[in-house]
Amino acid sequence: MSKTLIRGAKILGGEARDVLVDGETIAEVAEPGVALPAGGAEVVEAAGHILLPGLVDLHTHLREPGREDSETVLTGTRAAAKGGFTAVHAMANTFPVADTAGVVEQVWRLGRESGYCDVQPVGAVTVGLEGKQLAELGAMHESAAGVVVFSDDGKCVDDAVIMRRALEYVKAFDGVVAQHAQEPRLTEGAQMNEGVVSAELGLGGWPAAAEESVIARDVLLAAHVDSRVHICHLSTAGSVEIVRWAKSKGWRVTAEVTPHHLLLTDELVRSYDPVYKVNPPLRTETDVRALREALADGTIDCVATDHAPHPQEDKDCEWAAAAMGMVGLETALSVVQQTMVDTGLLDWSGVADRMSFRPAAIGRLDGHGRPVAPGEPANLTLLDPAYRGRVDPHSFASRSRNTPYAGRELPGRVTHTFLRGRATLAGGEPV
Repeated sequence: MSKTLIRGAKILGGEARDVLVDGETIAEVAEPGVALPAGGAEVVEAAGHILLPGLVDLHTHLREPGREDSETVLTGTRAAAKGGFTAVHAMANTFPVADTAGVVEQVWRLGRESGYCDVQPVGAVTVGLEGKQLAELGAMHESAAGVVVFSDDGKCVDDAVIMRRALEYVKAFDGVVAQHAQEPRLTEGAQMNEGVVSAELGLGGWPAAAEESVIARDVLLAAHVDSRVHICHLSTAGSVEIVRWAKSKGWRVTAEVTPHHLLLTDELVRSYDPVYKVNPPLRTETDVRALREALADGTIDCVATDHAPHPQEDKDCEWAAAAMGMVGLETALSVVQQTMVDTGLLDWSGVADRMSFRPAAIGRLDGHGRPVAPGEPANLTLLDPAYRGRVDPHSFASRSRNTPYAGRELPGRVTHTFLRGRATLAGGEPV
């Protein structure tokens, strides 16, 4: 059993402490100013660094099976480790769709074989993501993968009866339905956020109401059946108000926001660069401010990357033909530092809550989202917050390069990631 001594790290941004990892668990956390003896342990010098519990992503597209030209479980989890994640939830829109016990078990086993982070498959809500018939929810939950989160992400469960049935079904095992809120009739031919910029550019508009109307319906359904609903990639100020209202009622509603919706706006679409084409679309500065404030006050529970890798040919084309999505695992923590920590909206304890504790709780993920304390699993992320550097897509561990941050300076750099005491990232490079 190996030992690692993390020397002088600021746990959740507090006072510097030594942390001793022995095997898969945290053995000791020293008092401030007390140096623990190395005793044969590998020493990681971490003065000035922030030590966080391993990050948990509720929303990752690993593309395998079926689109290994974009990403594989191996390359995606390697990218996750580089971003500080020790667990990711793999979305169901693969080929074949993860709508059976067999497919989710395949993804789960591929995650175990990769060794870079835990992979928790997300099961499809409906067969083939077609929105017509419930998938094998119970069988997926009872499988080796132990699926708890179900989503047709990429498509909306727009049939209210199907959505109600799904919420009723998962209630039996405390599951959660994660909704991609997009009313399909209101977004036919949509290319970007509907507003001033779309009007000036002549691109089909994606109204905020297309998201907000589905969220309003689903929080009411969740309340009606007393079940859990999670709102994927919330993107508008109006959506924030609906979720805030639902939570004030005590309803079992949670929500996530992506890093790119915390930083980028639809003004970037004026470049016609398809790297900015994403679902839901980049919104306005007003929406960005509302999302940041809602993440700060807890209305939005967590940050989720919606890591959506695409091969170059799917993005290096005209806007209308381009695929929607951005990679995000390797830049997520840096964007959160810039938008939330450096602005004073969150401290590092708040970041741990929104990127580890809460997503692990929503996904019912044992062993993750735990305190940095003796006896706890050694799932840890070490960040150098003073680092400043420009994003170089060619350095990514992901198989795809469709990042909106290429050439942009971002703060912070994950230097080490530990999965149950074993380094999956050291010195900023995958082990």
